[in-house]
Amino acid sequence: MYNRGCNKENIFREEENYVYLKRLLDESLQRRHVSMIAHCLMPNHYHFLMRQETEIPISEVIHDVFNSYVKAFNRKYGRTGTLFEERFKVKHITDDRYLIHLSRYIHRNPLEAGLVSEIESWMHSDYLEWTAGKGSKGFVWNLFPEPDDYARFVSEYKTQS
Repeated sequence: MYNRGCNKENIFREEENYVYLKRLLDESLQRRHVSMIAHCLMPNHYHFLMRQETEIPISEVIHDVFNSYVKAFNRKYGRTGTLFEERFKVKHITDDRYLIHLSRYIHRNPLEAGLVSEIESWMHSDYLEWTAGKGSKGFVWNLFPEPDDYARFVSEYKTQS
């Protein structure tokens, strides 16, 4: 799932914005029993790879989180109206190989955008959790038994020109 700011404008203007959204997201994920598999927050967009664990649709998480976030953002910066270009986009993933490719794409996003020279430097994703072997990413460890295996998988990827 992903979305970007209206007119490609930033949806995060300062560190506090990232922290606030992450807190809202963590609270809503826990309340709704939705798992975050991978995520990356970028200055003008976001990527979430989530798994629905119950009958509660993931869209409820997104609605809750961004309804609160946009209201707070608009209040803080004295603006009105929409923050996002349009409704968030969703892709249904059923294949583990595609899921792993997508996680790599998400984690490489700051590098590909030129925001960092090393993926590890971007603090607004869960890449470091993946490569430290933390979190509840059990299916990942079936494909990458060692965290370094995933780090290599991500770093050795060559984008297609």
